[in-house]
Amino acid sequence: MRTVKTVLVLLGLIALVSEPAWSRPPRRTGSRRTAPDGAPVPDRALKTRLQPYLSSRGAHVRDWAADGSSLYITTRFADTSQLHRLDMPMGARHQLTFFDEPVGRVLVSRDADSPFAVFSKDEGGGEDYQLCRLDLKSGRAVLLTDGKSRHATFELSADGRVLAFTSNARNGVDLDIWTMDPRDPGSRKLVCQVKGDFRIEDVSPDGSRVLAVEYISVNESSVHEVELASGRRTLVAPASPGPKVAFRNARWARDGRSVFVTSDRHGQFRELVRIERPGPERRLTAHIPWDVEEIRLSPGGQHLAFTVNEGGVSRLTVMDAQTGRELSPAPLPRGLIESLRFDPTGKRLAFTQTSPTIPTDAFTLDLTTNKVTRWTRSEVGGLDSSTWVEPELVTYPTFDQVSGKPRQLPLFYFRPRDLRPGERHPVIVAIHGGPESQWRPTFSPTRASFLEELRVAVLAPNVRGSSGYGKGYLMLDDVKLREDSVKDIGALLDWIATRPELDPGRVAVVGGSYGGYMVLSSMVHYADRIRAGVDEVGISSFVTFLENTKGYRRDLRRAEYGDERDPEVRKFLTRISPLTQASRIRSPLLCIQGANDPRVPASEAEQIVKALRANKVEAWYVVAANEGHGFNKKENQDLASLLTFQFLARFLVGSKAPGR
Repeated sequence: MRTVKTVLVLLGLIALVSEPAWSRPPRRTGSRRTAPDGAPVPDRALKTRLQPYLSSRGAHVRDWAADGSSLYITTRFADTSQLHRLDMPMGARHQLTFFDEPVGRVLVSRDADSPFAVFSKDEGGGEDYQLCRLDLKSGRAVLLTDGKSRHATFELSADGRVLAFTSNARNGVDLDIWTMDPRDPGSRKLVCQVKGDFRIEDVSPDGSRVLAVEYISVNESSVHEVELASGRRTLVAPASPGPKVAFRNARWARDGRSVFVTSDRHGQFRELVRIERPGPERRLTAHIPWDVEEIRLSPGGQHLAFTVNEGGVSRLTVMDAQTGRELSPAPLPRGLIESLRFDPTGKRLAFTQTSPTIPTDAFTLDLTTNKVTRWTRSEVGGLDSSTWVEPELVTYPTFDQVSGKPRQLPLFYFRPRDLRPGERHPVIVAIHGGPESQWRPTFSPTRASFLEELRVAVLAPNVRGSSGYGKGYLMLDDVKLREDSVKDIGALLDWIATRPELDPGRVAVVGGSYGGYMVLSSMVHYADRIRAGVDEVGISSFVTFLENTKGYRRDLRRAEYGDERDPEVRKFLTRISPLTQASRIRSPLLCIQGANDPRVPASEAEQIVKALRANKVEAWYVVAANEGHGFNKKENQDLASLLTFQFLARFLVGSKAPGR
């Protein structure tokens, strides 16, 4: 059992800054190393105490071997995640790649005689992904793409002879459709020029066509069939004009004509449908009042596996693809399930699972026996994560009403451990990014260190604009409604004040990307109620963000936030941006940023840090020269985790509120 004395010992570990953090401009991003700017270097004793949390790792399912004998995963044993092979459940992990940069998506060919994998990899977090072929016998890797453009999505044909992918090589903006034989990089060919963001979803069984989703916004997309020989494009869905509809997860049926897809055409949630060509559309999951997320068809076309997002928690379902009859997989712990992959026989389904008490690991489901097998047990630094705090899913009222009653917002509540009568605990409010995202109950050693070592409560709200609760909820924060989501944080502060176990005078907000904007905006509007903030790769000005984000992203973000080229919209975006109102922020801020971020440029962090320091507000800043939109390298992740812990221990848990 932890005590307040433990917290005081932790506070004693924190080194003092030699000069105030507001007395200097932020360090420019040209530095070759990652180092705190205006923050104390983490103390050795603190590093030792938190080392078990920093020593955790996870494993992600990537694909099966061509003969189904092995499972390919990515996991980290050094500084970045690399490709490994497992020959049996809980067996030794055989490392296959050894790059400085992490390996991303992986697809394995079904040619058992000449096995190879195609994988993606970028440099320094810049997200200009390149595709490489890895010979699974020799271990030799060959670059397949141009080494500079962005190659965002890719799929392999069943025989491994067709690699279809998207690339912005033509103009740096539009993601055209390309193809090649991955065994011959010189066969690379531009198939179809497009305008905007197209995403490869599937290659037809005969390798002659692809399904591609044209992504316009989170609320609007369409499905196209593209003939690889001619480049001819045919609209598959939506089949008729009408309100905006979002499509995801397009997959060919085994007949090569019909298409499985998820769509919100028929209601608030994305359901699984089969588009018969020719013929009617069959709704397969109309009875499920939640979003169907990932779908995967077995190689023989007999089974269709999919996950359902039930209020943030994944449920795995397997369906007979012909009759629509649902099987009943063995029950799984509450958490997140993703990366569905059938083995070549279609009898085993691999997937990645994680929960607040289970590290991200690889599992398989045997469809014959209904048995779930764990293939990896990722290390947790010697800690017993099964004893960590599980969240409760609760709701809290916000400022507006639905049907005459206060709107209720979903909230994952990690209660502080060892509650004592009359004791009130500090609170961390964790705000997700997106904004079209959702806080999900996943494994986080950093969060566990806050709960176990600082004895705080962690509240993770899914405010309006979050996905997973219907498209109406998703649109409640669009453009001129942007600050309504910030009001939802204000309502959460009101709710905190009603809880006898929570201390409304000690609240910190943390978030990344759009969640970073929410952190800054909350610190503006609730300056007297928020003790500290942690902003990771966050937006400080919508105008400068839209002007400086990568060109291939700009129109996608304008659809959500508004078009800064319109004078009225620009005026509105300027008014609500935290940078414009930085003088109202009085609490300390920790800002974490990657120098190569293509989404939220480092200039967003630099300008808010500069503004706060000009106002003599404590601002810690760490920028990693070899990272992008978030930290992927262990050394940088460790530094960010230590600084965040140190910052919260000092400014949230500490007895004195700075700047009051």
